[in-house]
Amino acid sequence: MPISLSVEPKRILIVKPSAIGDIVHTLPFLHLLRTRFKTAEISWLVVPAFASLLQNHRLLDHVLLFERRRFSNMWRDASAAKGLFQFAMALRRQEFDLVIDLQGLLRSGWITWQTRARTRVGFGYAREGAPMFYTHRVTTHDHERHAIERYLDVAEALGCGRGPVVFDFDVPEAARVRVKALAPRQPYAVLAPTTNWPTKRWPADRFAKLIEPIERELGLRCVVSGGNDVVDMPFGDRAINLGGKTDLKELVALIDGASLVIANDSAPMHIAAALGRPLVSIFGPTNAVRTGPYGRPDTVLQLDLVCRPCYSRSCAHTSCMNWIEVEHVMTAAKAQLSSAPASAAEPAGLTTNLSS
Repeated sequence: MPISLSVEPKRILIVKPSAIGDIVHTLPFLHLLRTRFKTAEISWLVVPAFASLLQNHRLLDHVLLFERRRFSNMWRDASAAKGLFQFAMALRRQEFDLVIDLQGLLRSGWITWQTRARTRVGFGYAREGAPMFYTHRVTTHDHERHAIERYLDVAEALGCGRGPVVFDFDVPEAARVRVKALAPRQPYAVLAPTTNWPTKRWPADRFAKLIEPIERELGLRCVVSGGNDVVDMPFGDRAINLGGKTDLKELVALIDGASLVIANDSAPMHIAAALGRPLVSIFGPTNAVRTGPYGRPDTVLQLDLVCRPCYSRSCAHTSCMNWIEVEHVMTAAKAQLSSAPASAAEPAGLTTNLSS
């Protein structure tokens, strides 16, 4: 049902602290919100680790940092408890008119309530008791739809409509210049071997085995992206390893320049999908319908096993990933490149703004 706003909000807060892929999924919501409330001050609450993706964003007025790791020690650390109290008081002083919780957990619901905003919006199906903190609950009848579709339900309830679906990435020129210095001058493929769940990782040695056929059969130089955890992965000097060398906006610039991206269910996958790059998305225990590459089902590579999707972070065999062979990925990559004019452009119904 539409949400009736008694007054036009002047100060709006989006509560979506993490993770990177979730933040990417929220960008179309931000675009619709800014289009509807052109003169409002819009803030976004995010954890420090992911704030750089949103800092100085042209559609945002403020980025608020939520120090989740520090505050989680409040039961054992008096200074952390004091810090959380001060954080809550600072939120109230912002005098938000409208707060939208798109995380839907106890913590984010509590943050939403602490603002004391007149209108506090969240999902009716939010977990851990979060709905009790909202003044308005948005009902969506199919929880198996993609996360972006569910966020668009909230946008529609707020009178913002459902489209167009626009991914706004603000990438400064300095980030592009740095990426040009790091990336090869020839066409390249980005390999993204990491992800936050061990069960979502296609084995690193399989990624390494992709390098030779990608160079020989596709004519692409391989670039490995990720954090410090990829530095010691078995790539040697066969690929340009940028592990730990790029920040989030540089990662966007790197992926935007790629001729091909091969990734697990991870942040680089979501960025590549939003940017319309030729992409192979390797899926195991998670459901690509719910959290996969939005609008890009053709990019998903997964095995049809009775045990998946299981959403488990631990598994004794991880067959859903281990049974995917290098040949499977190469076949999918060739299919993506064979339709490169369509795949490399913006998918139907989607728009990407990659602005400086």
